[in-house]
Amino acid sequence: MRIGTWNLAGRWSPRHLELLTREKCDVWLLTEVHAGTSVPGMQMHRTIKPMGEQKTWAAILSNADLIPAESDTHWATVAVQIGGLTVISSVLPWRSRGPEWGGSTLVEDLRRTLAGIRAQVDEATIWGGDWNQALEGVEHAGTLDGRNQILELLDASRLSVPTKSLGSAAPGHRSIDHIAVPIGWDVNAAYRVPAEAQGQRLSDHDMYVISVNR
Repeated sequence: MRIGTWNLAGRWSPRHLELLTREKCDVWLLTEVHAGTSVPGMQMHRTIKPMGEQKTWAAILSNADLIPAESDTHWATVAVQIGGLTVISSVLPWRSRGPEWGGSTLVEDLRRTLAGIRAQVDEATIWGGDWNQALEGVEHAGTLDGRNQILELLDASRLSVPTKSLGSAAPGHRSIDHIAVPIGWDVNAAYRVPAEAQGQRLSDHDMYVISVNR
């Protein structure tokens, strides 16, 4: 099974489609998703709340049938059922976030956001997206407290994060885009794909892909 995540930065073009289809993922956990985003042969479910006029916060693409959750656990998170698994794509708060996140500190806004997601995250979950938080190394985007909050939830849910040691588009920085899977799954590969085509950046975030055996 191949799972990918990518923050599209609200953009969409034939080059974006080409990069997505080239990786041949079974499931995509997308964030900042342009209204025109579509991949032939894949089903899609998006967050209900828009992020702007032309994009939504998150979306899930699947080769297999997906069943949307009855409601979004958080307005920047989307969840579906695929083959008995809960699959979740989230945008988590970041330093320059807007007041809609609560207007408190980043640590408290993250705590509030995770509280809304926690009930759906367990040992039969695929969870990923743009978490705006490195999970190891020097912290450039989030906070060490925020890192600990996420790691505690992952540990309690028995999920592993094959993307945590990967780099990002910013040299020397660890990824803030992640994919978590059940800890008992075998991870065959985890890698970063530069989000560029013909010398042009398609997003300020790179793409991340993992290959697993259930």
